[in-house]
Amino acid sequence: MDILAVTLFIALALAGIFCIFIGLPGNFIILISSGLLAWYLGFEVITIKIIILLACLAVLGEVLEFLIGIIGSKSKKASNKAVVGSIIFSIIGAIMFAPVMFGLGAILGAFLGAFFGAFIVEYLRYRDAKKAVESGKGAFLGKLGGVLVKTVIGFIMITTTLLQVF
Repeated sequence: MDILAVTLFIALALAGIFCIFIGLPGNFIILISSGLLAWYLGFEVITIKIIILLACLAVLGEVLEFLIGIIGSKSKKASNKAVVGSIIFSIIGAIMFAPVMFGLGAILGAFLGAFFGAFIVEYLRYRDAKKAVESGKGAFLGKLGGVLVKTVIGFIMITTTLLQVF
């Protein structure tokens, strides 16, 4: 039965990793999965201290993703409104593209949404396509960097949990 519980944890944790790419808090899915596995195993193998560590990592992942996204946008001199536009359009893009390619389109939609959100806001604001493209690039790269860091943290969380079990 423990093998089934660990297998279910792995499936949920990988779903959490996928959720990161579409702009959802996937590390919290991993945290909940780890907590459920710890509960199932009686908190003997995976302790409360480990769950607290994982919770801290999940929060760190969210904060870093957000900050890296802003830094990426600001590195190309995007306005605050462009940063907000990239976040909103990233979510919209992920939702709109979700049905494409069995859900993998959500990943593409999130990244394209970040680019076009910053681009549209900057273009409407300054009527300068070159500046708008640069802001879009910054938003895209910031989104990419943030997602990559958050994904690495997610895999650290999964590995930490599995090392407790095995």
